[in-house]
Amino acid sequence: MQRRLIDDEGNAGGILSTQEAFNIARERQLDLVEVAPQAKPPVCKILDYGKYCFDLEKKQRESKKKQKQSKLKEIRMQPKISAGDIDFKAKH
Repeated sequence: MQRRLIDDEGNAGGILSTQEAFNIARERQLDLVEVAPQAKPPVCKILDYGKYCFDLEKKQRESKKKQKQSKLKEIRMQPKISAGDIDFKAKH
């Protein structure tokens, strides 16, 4: 089966067989990862998979830090509370 290859520097390596792409990745002591299986032909990339996973996780942590967290505050009121007290509690 033919695969479109992208090397570890981001350059297009052309269309190669799966075995040839795997051999190139092995020579460079890196991993062959299929990044776009739905493409015609499927796209594979040579990269260090452990570092790739770490960078993905790091990006997710950074985006999570930038999210605004909202706090929900609970107020207890009784039926006999006056209108002024309701307004004060709502503003506070």
